[in-house]
Amino acid sequence: MRTLAHDIASASGTSVTVQGWAHRIRDLGKIAFVVLRDRSGTVQVVIEGTPDFTLESVIEVSGPVRENPKAPGGFEVAAESVKVLARAEGDLPLSVNGDLSSVALDTILENRQLSLRNPKLLSAFRLQAALLRYFTEYLNGLGFVEIKTSKIIGTASEGGTGLFEVDYFGKPAYLAQSPQFFKQAMVASGLEQVFEVGYAYRAEKHDTPRHLNEYVSLDVETGFIESELDLIELEKGIFTAIFERVQKDCEPILSLYGATVPTPESVARSPIIGYAEALDIAAKVSGKRSYEIDPACERVLCEWSAKEKGSDIVFVNAFPRRARPFYAYPDGKNTKSFDCLFRGLEITTGGKRINEYPMMLESLDHFNLKPEPIEDYLSIFKYGCPPHGGFAIGLERLTQKILGLSSVKEAALFPRDRKRIKP
Repeated sequence: MRTLAHDIASASGTSVTVQGWAHRIRDLGKIAFVVLRDRSGTVQVVIEGTPDFTLESVIEVSGPVRENPKAPGGFEVAAESVKVLARAEGDLPLSVNGDLSSVALDTILENRQLSLRNPKLLSAFRLQAALLRYFTEYLNGLGFVEIKTSKIIGTASEGGTGLFEVDYFGKPAYLAQSPQFFKQAMVASGLEQVFEVGYAYRAEKHDTPRHLNEYVSLDVETGFIESELDLIELEKGIFTAIFERVQKDCEPILSLYGATVPTPESVARSPIIGYAEALDIAAKVSGKRSYEIDPACERVLCEWSAKEKGSDIVFVNAFPRRARPFYAYPDGKNTKSFDCLFRGLEITTGGKRINEYPMMLESLDHFNLKPEPIEDYLSIFKYGCPPHGGFAIGLERLTQKILGLSSVKEAALFPRDRKRIKP
């Protein structure tokens, strides 16, 4: 029976079999010290003679566990038998057991199958998996229903130029930018509160540390709300639950990156400021006037919030109608919509949606749009839809900002951008 590295101490005095990758090899001639890595961590094994395998070879070692204060974890396995399960070639393009901070990001991504073996790098995705679990558990606890919606849509209803077109049995189809229209349909179906974790696609020709063309979206939609403030309070609850669990369960990963998460008190203090006021604050702090909430403005607003409000999070609401899609609920010249900025980066966009059919038709006219291409969508409102709204959190951006990564691409297992479609 296989024993994992983190169980070695409890197996002291017994004979075990460990399996994993040869993480480090120190060959002293008559004896070799090998650090074996598995999913739980590492363990030192002692082998007589020169090892007949290379770094990253997959090996199986059997032998007694003995105490050794100098070994990682204080225990080691004295090898009685060694079996090579899969031999690795010796020309590793990067050092799996080293510090990759000085390695170019392109090199790391071009060798993704190998770089993901680096324990620190891989730990970011253990954290990301935890974020998904905490998000799902919190919303399930509130009575939300998880849904899975199609990523292939038949019309360019979400804004033409930002969509990837695909050939669907000889007809044009598109990869969905978000599941929002489906979420709204499910709110109107009677589920009332739904969420989805799934991929979203944006055919935007960005090449920046903040953009991906394929990313994981944490989508939420809920009915019977009064305004975007209800949604902001819901998102604060999500963040509080996630960050508390991260602090409790993922402290070793945070420590590895020198990272922290906001406290429940700081999340509660997160300011909500209107779009116009946000621009004024950014201009006052930076001495430079912006005419939209651009990346530079996002950074300034978060710095202001951290200093003046004691929070890494800022909510900006009351976006002007011209800056929001046709379905955003109008409030004079503004909308009942918002963005959430976290440590200098927008990680959420959301708001209350139009739910009344006549108002939706008026909005289409306001934006010079025709109803015919989106008749299926309009039928949601034609036959009765409750007041509702929702938002979407970018998983990779959230991961990036928690761990302080320099690029969102570091927070994607196999990132897709305008120049990268493999591995």
